[in-house]
Amino acid sequence: MNAPSNVAALAPAVKLLIGGKFVESKSTEWRNVVNPATQEVLARVPFATPDEIEAAVASAKEAFKTWRKTPIGARARIFLKLQQLIREHMAELAAILTAEQGKTLPDAEGDVFRGLEVVEHAAGIGNLQLGELANNVANGVDTYTLLQPLGVCAGITPFNFPAMIPLWMFPMAIVTGNTFVLKPSEQDPMVTMRLCELALEAGIPPGVLNVVHGGEAAVNAICDHPDIKAISFVGSTRVGTHVYNRASLAGKRVQCMMGAKNHAIILPDANKEQTLNALVGAGFGAAGQRCMAVSVAVLVGEAQQWIPEIVAKAKTLKVSAGTEKGTDVGPVVSCAALARVEGLIEKGLAEGAKLELDGRKPQVPGYDKGNFVGPTIFSGVKPGMAIYDQEIFGPVLCIAGANSLDEAIEFINANPHGNGTAIFTQSGAAARKFQEDIDVGQIGINVPIPVPVPIFSFTGSRASKLGDLGPYGKQVVLFYTQTKTVTARWFDDSTTTQGVNTTISLR
Repeated sequence: MNAPSNVAALAPAVKLLIGGKFVESKSTEWRNVVNPATQEVLARVPFATPDEIEAAVASAKEAFKTWRKTPIGARARIFLKLQQLIREHMAELAAILTAEQGKTLPDAEGDVFRGLEVVEHAAGIGNLQLGELANNVANGVDTYTLLQPLGVCAGITPFNFPAMIPLWMFPMAIVTGNTFVLKPSEQDPMVTMRLCELALEAGIPPGVLNVVHGGEAAVNAICDHPDIKAISFVGSTRVGTHVYNRASLAGKRVQCMMGAKNHAIILPDANKEQTLNALVGAGFGAAGQRCMAVSVAVLVGEAQQWIPEIVAKAKTLKVSAGTEKGTDVGPVVSCAALARVEGLIEKGLAEGAKLELDGRKPQVPGYDKGNFVGPTIFSGVKPGMAIYDQEIFGPVLCIAGANSLDEAIEFINANPHGNGTAIFTQSGAAARKFQEDIDVGQIGINVPIPVPVPIFSFTGSRASKLGDLGPYGKQVVLFYTQTKTVTARWFDDSTTTQGVNTTISLR
């Protein structure tokens, strides 16, 4: 953790949100929020004290008493208003996001927009939080279900999508009648806090949405707190596994979306230009800092001859600050992230992969202090190499070869992760075989990053996910609600009693 320097001490302090008020933390532990393109200190973020975390949960618990009884239409109208406010402030939100995270302004707008789609989905809660009814299941007996909120829920979000992923979480949790405690990434919390300001402006009552900041201690406090009923997490496999195990042992519902190693199969019949564009965009966009990035291309048969063209396409990408016009690849989020990516590139060379394109130490005029690494491509990549076995989370594309579609599918299925995968082909038969035989939760057919729209649910699988129900869509309504089943019989004065019944039957 970096203690504030004299310069950093002058930077504004990121606030906590407790009980509907933005309050300055009394913490003695702080971290600088740094622009990754310039190293400028933008703000200081506190690591909330145990008392502050307790106050946030207590505020949410108290607010739940009334919020859970708020009519569903009133809840929906708040999110109709929030989506309007997000649209009106799109440029401002993108600028904040780019400054603290580094991605390009167009990509930052995309980050906000994909979250906005979930807010719009939340506004349709009246059609989502519906129970079921079976009339007259026995003589005069009806059975029906109620989907009721759980109570205080919490979310832990990562640095790479500081707008989208908080918007995956708190709108759906709150619109289903819960209250929420959010812990955004301490690396780039500013756009998240601006979204929370807009949420309060849209009408979310005091205590329904709370925000605390921090690191491991805050995560553990959320996992352990007896008043928190459910936790949503997106982030690394290491932290996600810890959260799932610790919070599950504490009796909570948990959903964890974690690390990935996403493959794309390229068949030789694919439309070459469209495929090259898709592959390079999905591999190097957001500087590779996407859990759904294509990080491994599996070239099948004659498509293995396309490597020079992939390299040529990657060389056309502009590396610069996200604010510069025409930038394709911005900086990675931190100096530590840069060192890790460069270290893995060195390991790739040492372990025998062929470095087709070296993106280390690019010249970026005007940004000599930025955390930049350009598009990097390895061929001859095999399992057992660090660049294949680990999620690099940088602009590094690994290329492997296969002689057939069956071999490529077997190669992907042998990898433990199951977040996303894609195939590029003009063959319907090949595409159908791929979608049936591949053991990955989210599949793209000529679509490189198959993240579903919010009417569906995010369905990563295997080592990329812990928990049964994914974020947003129909699944998350079930995650954030408790199903109650009611069996009812009403008698009137004309009902004839049949005496005592000691059987289990509902006669």
